[in-house]
Order: sequence, then C-alpha cells, then structure tokens
Amino acid sequence: MSTGDIQLTFVKCCICESSDATVIGNGQDFEYHTSHETFSAMRCNSCGLIYLNPRPVISEFKKIYPSNYHAYNFSESNFGFPYKVRARVETWRLLNDCRNLPGSARILDVGCGDGFHLSLLAKSGKKNWSLEGVDIDKDAVTAATLKGLKVYCGTIEELDLPVDSYDLVFMIMTIEHVERPDKTVCSIKGLLKKGGRLVIVTDNTNSIDFGFFKEHYWGGYHFPRHWNLFNRGSLKRLADKTGFEVESLKTIISPVNWVYSIHNALIARDKPKWLVDRFTLRSSFSLSVFTVLDFIFQKFGRGALLKGVFRKPL
Repeated sequence: MSTGDIQLTFVKCCICESSDATVIGNGQDFEYHTSHETFSAMRCNSCGLIYLNPRPVISEFKKIYPSNYHAYNFSESNFGFPYKVRARVETWRLLNDCRNLPGSARILDVGCGDGFHLSLLAKSGKKNWSLEGVDIDKDAVTAATLKGLKVYCGTIEELDLPVDSYDLVFMIMTIEHVERPDKTVCSIKGLLKKGGRLVIVTDNTNSIDFGFFKEHYWGGYHFPRHWNLFNRGSLKRLADKTGFEVESLKTIISPVNWVYSIHNALIARDKPKWLVDRFTLRSSFSLSVFTVLDFIFQKFGRGALLKGVFRKPL
C-alpha cells in the first residue's frame, strides 16, 4: 500500500492469525513527526491483541526510527536527572531478575539499543556474567560497542547465535516493535538453555492510562513504531503458542505513557512548545507526579507496564 509519505502493508493478528479486528484508536506520530499519516490501532476480536494495521513496511525502518530516537542515545548528558533515576530503578529491576543466576551466566538483551541495560549490569559489578546484545540499528550497535559492550547487528531470527546457550534473555520495551513477536520469541527459545528464562517488559493495554487515552493519544501506541501491544491474556497466549511456561505475569510502574499521552494531546491541540515540553522524557516534575500515580494503580494490578517471565521447559 503506497501513501503520500510512507509505504504501508496490511497484516493480521500474529497470535491467532485472525483478520477479524476492530479499530479502537487512531493517531499520528506526535513524538518524532516521521510521517503525516494517521495510523489505526486494531483489537483482535479473537485473542485481544492490539496491533497497528496497516503499518510501515520493514524498508521504512530508518525513516520511522530517526537518528535522534531516544533509545539510540539515552544518556545522562541528554536526559539529566530522569536518566539518573531511571538508571537506579532499572539496575534494581535487572539485578532482581538476575538474582539466581550463576556467576558464569550468559545473558542476552534483544533490542538493546545503545546498551543502556547491559551497561547497568556491567557497572553493577555483582557477577562475572557474559553480557551480549542484539539490535537492528547500526548506529545503536555502534554506540553500544563504543561502551565496550558485545552487541550484534541484525534480528534475532537471522543471526547465527549458539543454541541452548543463554541463561537469561531480556526483551525490555522491545517486543512491541517487532514484526512477528511469535517468531521472535520462538527464536529466543532456541537460544535458551533448558530452564532458561525470557523476561519481557512491554506496554500494558489493560492499564488505567490506556483506558483514558486509547481513542487517540495513548503514549503506548507510539505511532508508527509499536506494532503489537499486549495485556495479560494476549501475552499468556503468546507464551502458550511458543511453548514457554509462564513463571510470572504482573504489572510494573512507569510514568512514561501517562506523560506522553498528555504530550500527544497537547501537540494535537497545537498548544505552545513551552507547555508541550513539560511532558517529555526530560520532564522531571511530570515524570515524578505520574510515577506516584502509577504506583497506586500498580497496587491494583493496573500499572502502566506489563512484565512477563517465561521459562523454557526442562
């Protein structure tokens, strides 16, 4: 499908292969303005997965992920105090996920960007883990390599990584970006040792923020870069489809979708830049406020992010 400024393709649900879906939201690229198109979020009427349809073809990758994309250079110099806070929180979360690993464990971060999470593990000094990453963007891989990290460029499906070799694989805010999450997760399963774990962190479509903003402005849509979005039910179905056991499935706290939902609404209403800039990843005050708010909702299982821990059967 050819449009004015971007090439799109029609798809079906990657979980149940159904094409029976209902439009639940639409919007534009409010964050990076890579396209003038209006995109549609569809809910599968069979399994509940929410997916972008139509969506950009793979060849549009460099266009929809511009060089200033935040995950390619998430640093203290660019993001200041919010970076420091996130680094501390993410270090705690990562070490908690790694707490039962042996000192010689092999860890892989799929969709590692500039190596933010791998760097946190490396700096923790807790264990002599083997740390590796994968990302499709060459600039991100270069940035990670310059930090001294071992990162491969390509997709997990095409890279020739050793099977049955990894103790733990992370997909942190990655699965929503991939074309076929089922195929990606199957490939990861082949790389894990028996009993190895896959940790998935992604946007939660059963969150309170989604309920408020789903018609147009929800930050989790991240139009046109988030292609598949999950709730507990659809993520559990993904585990079943790919032969994983679900060790845990819960929500965790994040202020980001709250902040960007408001940011997007302000952009759509052509509000002044000084006001829009109060709701970004650099906005310490708004991030703090919505962290407290999401902390409350998380206590009721309605946090902004969904975290699934899948285990490869023995």
